[in-house]
Amino acid sequence: MSEPILSIRNLCVYFDVSGDGWFGHRKVLRAVDGVSFDLDRSETLGIVGESGCGKSTLARAVLGLVHVTSGEVRFAGQDLARLASEKMREQRRHLQIIFQDPLASLDPRMNVGQIIGEPLRSFFPRMTQEERQAKVVEMMQHVGLLPEQINRYPHEFSGGQAQRIGIARALILQPEVVVCDEPVSALDVSIKAQIVNLLADLQAKFGVSLLFIAHDLASVRHVSHRVMVLYLGKVMELAPWDEIYRAPRHPYTQALIQAIPPADPKRARANPAKPLGGELPSPIAPPSGCVFRTRCPYAIERCAQEEPVLRRIGESFVACHLAEQIPGIPNS
Repeated sequence: MSEPILSIRNLCVYFDVSGDGWFGHRKVLRAVDGVSFDLDRSETLGIVGESGCGKSTLARAVLGLVHVTSGEVRFAGQDLARLASEKMREQRRHLQIIFQDPLASLDPRMNVGQIIGEPLRSFFPRMTQEERQAKVVEMMQHVGLLPEQINRYPHEFSGGQAQRIGIARALILQPEVVVCDEPVSALDVSIKAQIVNLLADLQAKFGVSLLFIAHDLASVRHVSHRVMVLYLGKVMELAPWDEIYRAPRHPYTQALIQAIPPADPKRARANPAKPLGGELPSPIAPPSGCVFRTRCPYAIERCAQEEPVLRRIGESFVACHLAEQIPGIPNS
């Protein structure tokens, strides 16, 4: 079996936060707290969790855009968290990102050709303008844009078209890993499906590995090979996508699935979505033991006293003391 293209071990990203008042003690916000996973070549790993669970911070730590407190981010055998800035810059051509808001991530003063071609100018400064334009046009066609749109500006495009520009820009260097930071959350439902299908097609064409971040499980269902569920910066469950939807083992994963509205209107009326209740605790003062216990219907005294370790159960890795005893979701 080949080595994973990306290997994350015990990754922690903490931020200092000022305390209350003039003499308040500084506190620590644990945005990412001991996350480990591998990403194989040409694989898509879906990363799911509510807002504030550390998904985007994890993505930026992988790309070297935020400081890593501890742990390893190994890409092609190198620990990116320990690389000097110049060495890290060399690796950036292999690690790209697609942002959540397509229009906000594009420079309004640049036309499409300039936006998509900018990475080529940065990493291949000796490339001629004709060579660069040819590559830009080729990539535009790969993402479903017309060559005659090359001189237009971002405000002339719809949200879905603007996201295609962002995808083209991310792929123009033919990177090995692309982080998709909630790339469809700002789009209409019909456009979401188009972009997800486009990403799947481009992955098959170029063999790129994807980290696909979303706040709900429905968004990653048809694009992911495996799914990792985060809560307060910790991994709750990691499993093949079909295992996650067929037999979710962690109560938080089950709650996220029950919050998905059924696509069939009749089923939606008979079994409406059930939003997860309770408030997300502060990452500055997380609960003792299992961080999900304050919202978990199965929590026992042990959950408050002992933090569960991520352990293998069948095809899944689950951080729950009671994973074998918790009933499945009816009709899941």
